[in-house]
Amino acid sequence: MKRTVIKINEDLCNGCGLCVSGCHEGALQIIDDKARLISDLFCDGLGACIGECPVGAIELIEREAEPYDEVAVIERISLKGEVTIIAHLNHLYEHNEMTFYEQALKWLESQHIEIDKTKLKSSKKSNMEHEHKHFSGCPGSMARDFRPAVQETGTPVSQSKQASELKQWPVQMHLVNPSASYFQNADVLLAADCVAFAMGNFHSDYLKNRSLAIACPKLDNNKEIYVDKLTAMIEQAKINTLTVMIMEVPCCGGLVQMAQAAVQRASRKVPVKVIEVALDGSIINESWL
Repeated sequence: MKRTVIKINEDLCNGCGLCVSGCHEGALQIIDDKARLISDLFCDGLGACIGECPVGAIELIEREAEPYDEVAVIERISLKGEVTIIAHLNHLYEHNEMTFYEQALKWLESQHIEIDKTKLKSSKKSNMEHEHKHFSGCPGSMARDFRPAVQETGTPVSQSKQASELKQWPVQMHLVNPSASYFQNADVLLAADCVAFAMGNFHSDYLKNRSLAIACPKLDNNKEIYVDKLTAMIEQAKINTLTVMIMEVPCCGGLVQMAQAAVQRASRKVPVKVIEVALDGSIINESWL
């Protein structure tokens, strides 16, 4: 699958090793005086190591890579002791990768490995300022989960009647991680860029309770990556449904073609609904692939 991982410029790398200590997942080692990515399995693609590199030798790229394996990572780093385990868990929390966070906690529990949970970051303290303070990398690509907190009764905490229905960030297809927690077992909306501007009821009637990805089939480059990401959402994230919203202009049909290609590639099948929107925001047609 294509996903985000790090790339090291060996011409710039001076072998200082700061990125190795900054990568709690154990994906990096110093070999022949250069930092090396030893396994795609251990690289979460969140870029904590970038902030540790003093010479700018590390960047995030999209390429074919094995899916990140949290169980393999926590098993590996558990040998390094409690401090490293807690640093790794807090790293996942700061990036809102709560699915991986829970997987790690469950594995630790299954192995009867005790840690001081008072040192873990509390979900009640999550806010934008906190996230920006700890995030290393481009703030625009930082994962954020806006889904509302749930009270003990199981009902969402009340919000403004005009609140946005957007529950995550980022949303642009080149930036989204198909393995992110908010795509797991989710109903996904793939919308052309212009749809939300044309429809006054986009948030309330179509975005509500869905995870979002947006794209422009005419202007975006490397659209093959989009097919790979949609395929990963279907197979790895196990999304429940995919709704594709396009404008009536001819170029928007490319978004439907991408969804069709992903469905054909995936061994797992999901229902795919296509909604065509007129320039005035009205619905022209709804159909199923």
